[in-house]
Amino acid sequence: MRRPGSALRWTGVAKARTGMGKVLIWGDVAFWLAVLVAAIVLRPRTAAWVAGIILAAIAFPLWIAARVQLGSAFSITPQARGLVTSGLYAKMRHPVYFFGTVASLGALLALQIRPLFLIGVALVPLSWLRARREQQVLAAAFGDEYRRYVQKTWF
Repeated sequence: MRRPGSALRWTGVAKARTGMGKVLIWGDVAFWLAVLVAAIVLRPRTAAWVAGIILAAIAFPLWIAARVQLGSAFSITPQARGLVTSGLYAKMRHPVYFFGTVASLGALLALQIRPLFLIGVALVPLSWLRARREQQVLAAAFGDEYRRYVQKTWF
């Protein structure tokens, strides 16, 4: 219960307990799954469709697993809530960015709308930039522990 006069802090964790917080946390996954479903239902079965479906079928479960493994450390913006080093994070520093990007590109490839796919490819550097910013935040917060973790992981 809040003390009278205290401000309610809307951190990512507090938001996650609300309906809107869950939309923010899982909205992108739901959006890309909807794009994939549209591709499965509406688009012709071409080589691009098959390649996109295969990419998405591999990446979506790993993307969701990475989100679940982050637990309360997940945030929309880079924050140092905790250093997750188990599960997918034991081998890879940014599985959410990597598998999320691959899943979305797979869905766009299966959708077979070339301009949309090219826009998706053009947005890949944004994931890389976000990962770099997150690395800076984690390095500042966790110092040597984070540097040791970086030496043991890929991307």
